[in-house]
Amino acid sequence: MNSTAYKSRRLSVAPMMDWTDRHCRVFHRQITKHTWLYTEMVTTGALVYGDVERHLRFNDEEHPVALQLGGSDPKDLATSAKLGEKWGYDEINLNCGCPSERVQKGAFGACLMAEPELVRDCVKAMRDAVSIDVTVKHRIGINETESYDFVRDFVGQVAEAGCSTFVVHARNAILKGLSPKENREIPPLKYEYAYRLKRDFPQFEILINGGIKTEAEIDEHLRHVDGVMLGREAYHNPYLMATFDRRYYGDDDAPVKSREEVLRAMMPYIAAQLAKEGGRGLKLNTITRHMLGLMQGLPGAKTFRQTLSDSKRLAAGDPALLLEAIRRIG
Repeated sequence: MNSTAYKSRRLSVAPMMDWTDRHCRVFHRQITKHTWLYTEMVTTGALVYGDVERHLRFNDEEHPVALQLGGSDPKDLATSAKLGEKWGYDEINLNCGCPSERVQKGAFGACLMAEPELVRDCVKAMRDAVSIDVTVKHRIGINETESYDFVRDFVGQVAEAGCSTFVVHARNAILKGLSPKENREIPPLKYEYAYRLKRDFPQFEILINGGIKTEAEIDEHLRHVDGVMLGREAYHNPYLMATFDRRYYGDDDAPVKSREEVLRAMMPYIAAQLAKEGGRGLKLNTITRHMLGLMQGLPGAKTFRQTLSDSKRLAAGDPALLLEAIRRIG
């Protein structure tokens, strides 16, 4: 289904390695129907030379869902984007923001911001190959480059390929000397750069990302840009998203599920996945690990996490563990 069939990217959950897998996305979908969800980054090499099904299979209830690709070869990106469209994704997103040295060795991620002409060629190749949206997620600069002009020129050049949606992680990426975790915390946030991009390119969809944790912060950002992408807060405190459909998408009929209702909604999915995938080594904690933050901020949250992390209970593979976890804090 084309992305135009869905509501806007007003709210989205960022692609996060080792976290936003298909089980995490199904869990998030129990909480919010309209918020856009993104895969972990998938490299072109994994799709061109690896197990396509393992990397691309997902569940119908995840829509709208975007595939984030990592790569820098236009031909391989076009091939990978075409596979993503074939598998039913609603958007292809190019990673120009990851600062890890492993990614840099593959000559993609944030280091691509130094080569806007190449990014433009990559985007063009993907847009020529698919009919769904091709978007770019990027930083505001790399290393010591502090000038707004850098990110403005990057966006302007990439837009020449027809890209009209940019997800702006409002920090610089330090390519040497900082870990990915430090790159999410140490470079200062400069939200104004994303705001200026929207003023300079009013015809483009500009989404902002980085350090956003509350509805009040979301509300403020939406005064300046088209959408907000949440990262770790959506993972560690997922119930924050419970009112998003009504608050940000105007869907007054969207149910605001209780936390227990969210857990109950996950139980048939977990049972089906264990029955289907158990032979491939799928374990209960592969799914429940994404749910540990559901009680964040409530009395008993620690007990809830401990129950869902109990190795003996997890080994039994019984989805009813979810109800036991919530009963223990009742």
